[in-house]
This record gives sequence, structure tokens and C-alpha cells, in this order.
Amino acid sequence: MIQVFNTLSRQKEPIRSQRDGVLTVYVCGVTPYDEAHIGHARPAVVWDAIKRHLQRRGYVVWHVQNFTDIDDKIVERAGALGISVDELAERHMARYAGYMQRLRIDPPHAYPRVTDNMAQIIDYIADLIAKGYGYESAGDVYFHVARAHSYGKLSGRTTDREMAVSRLQARAQKDHASDFALWKASRPGEPFWESPWGRGRPGWHIECSALADDVLGEQIDLHGGGIDLVFPHHENEIAQTEAHLGRPVTTMFVHNGLVTLGDVKMSKSLGNGVGLGELFERWDPLVIRTYLLSAHYRSPLAFEEQRLAEWKTALDRIHALYQDVKDFGPPSVLPPEPAIRDLMNFETEFLSLLDDDFNTAKALAKVFEMVRKVRPLIDAGGALGQAVGFLTQKNLTQANDIFQFLPVDTMSAAPSPASDDMLQDLLAVRQRARAKHAFEWADAIRDVLVAHGWKIEDTPAGPRLTPSEASDATV
Repeated sequence: MIQVFNTLSRQKEPIRSQRDGVLTVYVCGVTPYDEAHIGHARPAVVWDAIKRHLQRRGYVVWHVQNFTDIDDKIVERAGALGISVDELAERHMARYAGYMQRLRIDPPHAYPRVTDNMAQIIDYIADLIAKGYGYESAGDVYFHVARAHSYGKLSGRTTDREMAVSRLQARAQKDHASDFALWKASRPGEPFWESPWGRGRPGWHIECSALADDVLGEQIDLHGGGIDLVFPHHENEIAQTEAHLGRPVTTMFVHNGLVTLGDVKMSKSLGNGVGLGELFERWDPLVIRTYLLSAHYRSPLAFEEQRLAEWKTALDRIHALYQDVKDFGPPSVLPPEPAIRDLMNFETEFLSLLDDDFNTAKALAKVFEMVRKVRPLIDAGGALGQAVGFLTQKNLTQANDIFQFLPVDTMSAAPSPASDDMLQDLLAVRQRARAKHAFEWADAIRDVLVAHGWKIEDTPAGPRLTPSEASDATV
């Protein structure tokens, strides 16, 4: 059973799927007005590891992460650079996607953008007004916070004074200082969209409610983001979504800790972010990826380049060991030794650590403990060394499915993507089984494909079949 800390209930809870075996995940993404830094990489890496573990445990995961490609910061930066808002956003979204690829992030199934979904956002706001939760004032539209009776349940911030502390500046035309903008009238020279309330653009919070509803449906299983989004962003998102739907958008919020420089949050707005492009010039992206997973995802992570140097040394030991054992075949015998028992129990214990609130720190520690213990046994050779080497290879490959710490050039070459008629026939049979709710048959077909080195992703566009790394991938 997978348990995760739910910010909403402030305790660990079992993950619950609304659709048998399917989990919907929405994670708040970046605002592409400047270079992505290591603070932006952390939630992407964390959720990639979480998704990989959920898939290992048999879930089909539909993962969505948005781009806020229009807001005050983008408008201001584009104006300062003398370029269009679209050009600025496109530039940094493309760079972000390239950085994520280098970090071996398996892309979300959708990257919805605010500017592509303006009609849905306007309809959402109109519904809030019709239900008495929104009101128009001088071309702006605001949300009546006082009418959201459960406001504050996520953050615990419920007083008028606390609710008024927001990155949105209070305006004289608001009914109450804590009310937040759903729609903002455009100023001269700014981009705008036509709406029933005049030309303007969305407020910050409404986008995630509308995009999640449009892409994933009316309720999602896991809602993620940085801990800095608890208030006001997610608190406001809860208020407007529950007003729209008449029920919660999700029962589980999962928040990652922030990357800090010293004791200060790393942030583009503070000018203290260490850019990913700059870091990749000095460090292997795999070092950065696994460093970001070396602490529990809910803990803050203090960034120090000296720690990256130490972390690289630790990864080098894993790489060297894998090079030594990657060609080991199955042993003829398994000596009845404690080391063999420990290695055979590795996967169960490794996955159970991740089942407990995705504890990548403890799971990585278990990998390093194994590396330390097996090295002298493998170097000693003999039947025990052969068996230990083979089991170590198997365990490192399984751990790599989550952490992606093995360089591609140390692993067996992956075959070409599937095009064989037999594979496509198997996929078609599996799809028919799923459509008829014959999930045992569907799972059996999946297991056959996985056992022969293929990875199946169930996407909104249909199943996607790709070779697993380090596989022969033949049927």
C-alpha cells in the first residue's frame, strides 16, 4: 500500500484511485519569463520519480503540468527586452523542455498553456459569477472569499489579516481585501483577450482550476506543487474549484520542499536562482537529478556545489560497479549465504521505502549500502562472487528505473521502437480487454510485454509502447 503525506489532512494517507488502476495527477508548472533554475528542476524530478514508482506498482498515471505563459512577469520582461510576450514564453518553454529531457524527465501527457485555453477559462469565470462567487468591478472580476466557507482549510490561514497577505495587490474596487482576481482588465499596450467584462487576461489562480478540469476531468487524484504554492495559489484554487463544482477538486495535495541558497528560497524574482544551463556546463545532468532526490521530497534542499562534487563521487562508485557486473549471466547455483538473501530481498525493501511517502532519500541510501557491501564479495570471485554480481546487476537496473542514475553508455543498447505486427496485435487485444473491464487479461498481456523488455504507457491518445532501457525487447 502506497501512503503519502496529504497537506490537506496533515497526515499520511493511502493513495486512492477514482478509476480502477488509473491515477490522475496535476502539477503546477513554471512561468516561462526567464531561465529555468535548479529550483524549477526539483518538482519536475520529484514527480518523475513518483510517477515511475506508481507505474512500477501497476498504476496507469495521467500526468499534466501547465505552463503559465501569460502573467504580469512575462508582460514586464517582454517589454523590457523589446520582444513579444509570445516570443519570450516560447523561448523559455523550449529551453525548459530541453533541460527536462537532459534530466531524463518522462514528459507529462499534457503541457496545457493558458493562452491555448482562454475560452475554457472565460467560461469558468462566467460560471462563478452566475453562482454568486464572482463579481465584476471596473473591468476586473474578483472572487468573493467570504462566500467560500471552508477557505483556509489547506493553509490554516483564516483571519482577514492573513488572507489579505497575497502577492496580488489590493485594489480600491474590491469588496474585501482578501478577494482575489479572476480576470484583470488590460492596461494600454498589454496583450488582451475579449471577454464579457471587457479586454483583459486571467488572474493567476483561475488557470489551474480551468486547465485541470478541461484536461483531466472534474476531479483529480493527486495535486502537486511546491510548498510555496499552498497559500495563496492552492488555497484560492480550492475555493474557486469547489464553488464551480460544488465538491472538492481533489482529496490529496502533495507539496515538495524548496531548493534554498542558505536559508533563502531560490527564486527568479529574487535573482538568486542558479540556472540549469549554467549548471549543465559544469555537471552531468544525472548528478543533478539524483542530488535533487537525495533528500526527502518534503524537506528543503540547501543547494551547495560542493555537495554536487561529493554526490558525483558517490555516483561514480555505482557506475563503476555496474560496469563490472552488467555482463554477468545467471549463476548456476545460489550459495546459501546472508548476502544472497539480502540481495534477493532488495527489491521488496527498496519499493517499500518508496511506498512510504516516496522516500527517495532512504531508497538511495539502500542502493549505496548494497554497493558498499557487495564490492568485496564480487572482487573475491568464485561462485559467491558470480551470484552476487548477477543479483547486484538486477537490483541496480531496477533502482535505475526510478532514479535514472546509470549513464546510457554503460547500459545495453536499446532496440528500435516496436513496429512488429505481433506487438501491435497484443496491444490491440489488451485494449479490447480493458474496454470490457477484463483487467486480469489486460494485465497478463502487459506482463508479457514488460517481461520481454517493453514499456507500456496508457496515454489519452492510446497506449504507447517503447523499449525499456537495458532490454533485449523481443517477443
